[in-house]
Amino acid sequence: MTLIEIIFILTGTCAVLVFGGKLVCLLMMLVPKLFCPLPETFFTSLGKWAVVTGGSDGIGRAYAEELSKLGMNVVIISRNQEKLDRAARKIELTTGREVKVITADFTKDDRYGYIRENIEGLEIGILVNNVGILPSQIPCKLLETPDLEERIHDVINCNVKAMVKMCRIVLPGMQQRGRGVILNVSSGIAKIPCPIYTLYAASKVFVERFSLGLQAEYKSKGIIIQVVAPFGVSTQMTGHQKPDMVTFTPEEFVRSSLKYLKSGDQTYGSVTHTILGGIVQSIPTWVLRSEAFQHHFREYVKERVGS
Repeated sequence: MTLIEIIFILTGTCAVLVFGGKLVCLLMMLVPKLFCPLPETFFTSLGKWAVVTGGSDGIGRAYAEELSKLGMNVVIISRNQEKLDRAARKIELTTGREVKVITADFTKDDRYGYIRENIEGLEIGILVNNVGILPSQIPCKLLETPDLEERIHDVINCNVKAMVKMCRIVLPGMQQRGRGVILNVSSGIAKIPCPIYTLYAASKVFVERFSLGLQAEYKSKGIIIQVVAPFGVSTQMTGHQKPDMVTFTPEEFVRSSLKYLKSGDQTYGSVTHTILGGIVQSIPTWVLRSEAFQHHFREYVKERVGS
């Protein structure tokens, strides 16, 4: 066999393995109950409590409601006491589970001792690090961001520091018990260079890299740490965009994403967003960086949020 034949055989084998792997991943997304099934008692076996940051609204509230339906008591943390109380009442009335509310503004630096005191002693099986903010609802270049200095501080504190600090608080108990799940909510746009969402996208890249590294460190301890990276979800942060084929309601997205807890270290949370992720990552970088793309993307978002 000649060297050229060996090269062709190796190239073909690599191609088959790559596309075979992609096919398996697609099948896992299409039929999660077959490839990554969760026992009925999976969630309650992790612990009695779930902690959800940003749990008073949007994706966070949907996680709290769904986990309570699955048998867990929930701690919801957010800065708006009125929304927290309203969410807690609904969960208690509809599921009968216990709800604990903690008021905390994650853009501030001094709330973690208070959070630690209020969840100390709870058997926490799931932590959902969902809290996050956009620098501005309509995407813009960095220097065009209103109140830029304040927004830099807030985005880093809320999107980056909050996740790390909450892991620091909750992870020791999970390690001691040898079980637990940490879901860190990132974003689909963390997968590509994303001008006019630069600060936000960069903060979500941190979420992804931190989570993947932390999973490698603690997987052997029986702990699942997964990045969840949605694209369009209709929330207050995204201007309550109208749900459609690619934009989910928070409840739809959460129900879908929880099916993929055992599908790997990161997930888009749905078949639709997985396909969209593949399409987005195939766009040439020069297109994403062009002024024309930035302009049209900004106009698209403006139209979607009704501004």
